[in-house]
Amino acid sequence: MNKQKLMLTANKVRKGILTSIYSAKAGHPGGSLSSADLFTYLYFEEMNIDPENPKDPCRDRFVLSKGHTAPGLYAVLAERGYFPISTLTTLRQIGSILQGHPDMKHIPGVDMSSGSLGQGISAAVGMALAAKLDKASYRTYTLLGDGELQEGQVWEAAMLAGHHKLDNFAVIVDNNGLQIDGAVEDINSPYPIDKKFEAFNFHTINVENGNDFDLLEKAFNEARSIKGMPSAIIMKTIKGKGVSFMENQASWHGTAPNDEQYQKAMEELEKAGEALCQK
Repeated sequence: MNKQKLMLTANKVRKGILTSIYSAKAGHPGGSLSSADLFTYLYFEEMNIDPENPKDPCRDRFVLSKGHTAPGLYAVLAERGYFPISTLTTLRQIGSILQGHPDMKHIPGVDMSSGSLGQGISAAVGMALAAKLDKASYRTYTLLGDGELQEGQVWEAAMLAGHHKLDNFAVIVDNNGLQIDGAVEDINSPYPIDKKFEAFNFHTINVENGNDFDLLEKAFNEARSIKGMPSAIIMKTIKGKGVSFMENQASWHGTAPNDEQYQKAMEELEKAGEALCQK
């Protein structure tokens, strides 16, 4: 898929994120929107997956460690064909497969239930280690928030990944700079993130703009080329990316848009999509 198609797909993913959260009147738009391009790149370019066979033992694995941004994962799974796009409007409703955090027992394409921050990376390390022990070819990816790096279990998992030289494993950090109650550097600074992962024997890749597909492609190609150690891709992103009044606002970490805000956001995304089609 070329860059323009990826951008158009990411735009659809953003619409899906907002539609699901608006329908639920609850959810986390900020970090879902900042990660939309990453979700799109993983599921449409990077990972070896098959929506027709979601339990294929040879598939690549993905764990959403920052599980509260499930609307982003759900939107890309729907676009990729794991379930109908119309399902997104059932987010958090009784009886829906799409609840507030990913559920591997009910949602096609979800490899690990997650939500408690810091724990998803541990499960992902286990998957990568299992692949090494089984001499299997699949790769494992996990996405963490920068605020999530404040959790100690993250570093226990990183220690194990580095110790076992899991070069089939990539940690991705969505470094949008904001968490629920403000700037990460003011609350409990994780910086310098790259040096911390290097101390745990990771190959680190800093991505200046994690909302740019060319830079994402370069980073993931580099990670695939590394042998003998896991990789950490630290991508600078914009929280709320794609919706002007949500961008770089911590208040949109876990707030659903009202009728007027939803309409304005969707109009912005519609115009952005039209502009991409004219290129």
